[in-house]
Amino acid sequence: MRARCLIVDDEAPARADLRYLLAKFDRVQVVGEASNAEEALLLLESLDYDLVLMDIRMPGGTGLDVARKLRDAAHPPKVIFTTAFPDYAVEAFDLDAADYLVKPFDADRLERALDRALSGGTEDTEPHTAPLRQPEATDPPNRIPVQKGDRTVLVNESSIIYAGAARGYSYLQLADERVLVSYSLNELERRLRSAHFFRAHRSYLVNLDYVRELAPDFRGTLMLVLDDPRRSQVEVSRRQARELRRVLGL
Repeated sequence: MRARCLIVDDEAPARADLRYLLAKFDRVQVVGEASNAEEALLLLESLDYDLVLMDIRMPGGTGLDVARKLRDAAHPPKVIFTTAFPDYAVEAFDLDAADYLVKPFDADRLERALDRALSGGTEDTEPHTAPLRQPEATDPPNRIPVQKGDRTVLVNESSIIYAGAARGYSYLQLADERVLVSYSLNELERRLRSAHFFRAHRSYLVNLDYVRELAPDFRGTLMLVLDDPRRSQVEVSRRQARELRRVLGL
């Protein structure tokens, strides 16, 4: 059965481009278009859609506003954001977006987004359990590239408080901001070679230099309280709790 798709974008040429790209995929049928957030919500109330491809900045409300309201639906459609602005990606994934496409993108990138949205799967499964290694003296400083508009900023690994999974991407929590990177958490774990990083959970990779305390959770698991301005807390899975205690010498 073909997935019923709604396109939401305030620019008619952008809607036409999306319709053209989606025509290449037999599993998707475009059955509606909206030019703003209000129109999108009216269409979403009148028909059960499986998929929404939606811009961020639009008149009368943003795509993020629409996504927030969709979270209250009994059977919300999968949302793929299609936008020229990379700055909203972390917030979009916090709203359970299936993917976040930055214009311009091609049919191959769209196909990967459709795979992610319609399969409901994620790339990361169980955390790696390989022992932490001490970096060699000859290891160069490791830096992670972060795209900010048309610039690439290199983030020192020592500045990363923790990293979190975000539907095929990852985000880095720094002291004063959260930034998106194009690596899955498994890939990011391989890049962060330092012994200071620990895979606390399938969704979190923590810099142990920032751990302030270990606190029991009401569910019987551990929470790491981090020494950052937000006093962030990161869950430790039961599977990793024993390894964490070994690493910390507890």
